[in-house]
Amino acid sequence: MKAVIQFIKGIEETTIPIINITRSTDGTTGTATFVFEDARIFYTEISTQSEITGMFLNDSEGTLMTKDISVKFMRGKPKILQAIYIMKNIEAWDRFMRFMERYSEENKLTFIRA
Repeated sequence: MKAVIQFIKGIEETTIPIINITRSTDGTTGTATFVFEDARIFYTEISTQSEITGMFLNDSEGTLMTKDISVKFMRGKPKILQAIYIMKNIEAWDRFMRFMERYSEENKLTFIRA
């Protein structure tokens, strides 16, 4: 199964986000902030059956999800979508990093350390 990001189940977000990942000093928790500029979802017709309920990170292992999403508007139109995914333990961190490896491979992304 392909690693994809979705905001509406069944509709793949094709806009590649900027992803900032931080980890606690003891390595037990972490945060990933996804920033999508002009996300495709802004241009998708949405019905009551297909409302945005979260960000879903889908791959061969299953689905990771967050409901922590915000949208910034410019001139009355949605411009930037931001989602925050929190990893509360080492297992969640490892699982997220496996998703990111798959997603990065498929989208030819590069990881840059700060």
